[in-house]
Amino acid sequence: MRRVIVRVFGGAACLALSLAPAVAPPAAQAASPGLLTAMQNDFGLTADQVQTRLAQEKTATEVLPEAQRAAGSAFGGAWFDPARGKLVVGVTNPAAAAAVERTGATTVPARVSAADLDNAKKALDDSSKQQAAPASVSGWHTDPRSGNLVVTLQPGTHGADVDAFLARARKTGAAVAVETAPRPTTTSAGTVGGDPYYINGNVRCSIGFSVQGGFVSAGHCGSPGSSVAGWDGSAMGTFVGSSFPGNDYSYITIGNGWWTTPVVLGWGTVSDQLVRGSAVAAPGTSICRSGSTTHWHCGVVEALNATVNYAQGTVYELTQTSVCAEPGDSGGSFISGDQAQGVTSGTTGNCSVGGHTWFQPVNEILRTYGLSLVTA
Repeated sequence: MRRVIVRVFGGAACLALSLAPAVAPPAAQAASPGLLTAMQNDFGLTADQVQTRLAQEKTATEVLPEAQRAAGSAFGGAWFDPARGKLVVGVTNPAAAAAVERTGATTVPARVSAADLDNAKKALDDSSKQQAAPASVSGWHTDPRSGNLVVTLQPGTHGADVDAFLARARKTGAAVAVETAPRPTTTSAGTVGGDPYYINGNVRCSIGFSVQGGFVSAGHCGSPGSSVAGWDGSAMGTFVGSSFPGNDYSYITIGNGWWTTPVVLGWGTVSDQLVRGSAVAAPGTSICRSGSTTHWHCGVVEALNATVNYAQGTVYELTQTSVCAEPGDSGGSFISGDQAQGVTSGTTGNCSVGGHTWFQPVNEILRTYGLSLVTA
């Protein structure tokens, strides 16, 4: 049954995330029994608690753009708080709190604006393009909850090069916090059975999600001109656009009897999920991933606008999650509710021990190639 779905829906199943304006979610859709089960297992919640959380997260996603506009220059970032069941917005000026709270969000004081924090990160990104980050630096991202620019180092590594990089980070004017974590790796894989698509016959990645004329996936999976075959070995299409490192996205056109639908595969764990838009999920929101190796797993959005220092080069403006992934899951769908979030880029662990996984936001891919998401 799954093979039939993959063959027919060859361009379905990839998602994306960005802070750029996106289509707002429609009226609430009932969660499938499979999705309830997956979130119960991954979050330790009851079925009723999952339904409540999904409804709260949907409301938070709808409130976010309005709350950001209400905060104006005082906007200090936003995140979903499952304990409150609401969107929380940091404000640098208490005078803005009332207007933000009228949108339905909760406010807390913020010591730095999101714009200033993003500018500091951009300065560090720009610096790393001129002088590459040391291999012992795993990546960096902003944390609006603390107001810090967070630099992640590989465990047990330190030296003059790291000290120099941290000094560069502090020159941005942001408060810098240091964490330790393994260096992420990309998640493409060699040929194995049961794969959604193959690149040049010997590399496997996962289909992202449908766009008019094809689908999007990870950039490290293939380069322009690379041929793509489906799970059954039949010709599917060609990479017409790809960017990695710097970014991690690609656009594949399809033909040969393949066509697109607004579907993310549930792999029997959940019902196949319809895609209805690409509204951005705030940090703290639950998110799930579909991939050809480990199928369906869930977690939460941990950070937006994260930089990852892969062995192949640095990639900017990714989103960090607590979802696991393994080789072959690259390019697969990240979805929150029925809203596309991004395509799988890399991970620090696996689905036996857990880990963190990063994705390339879909809205940036759509803008870059002038594409339209296929939606239900």
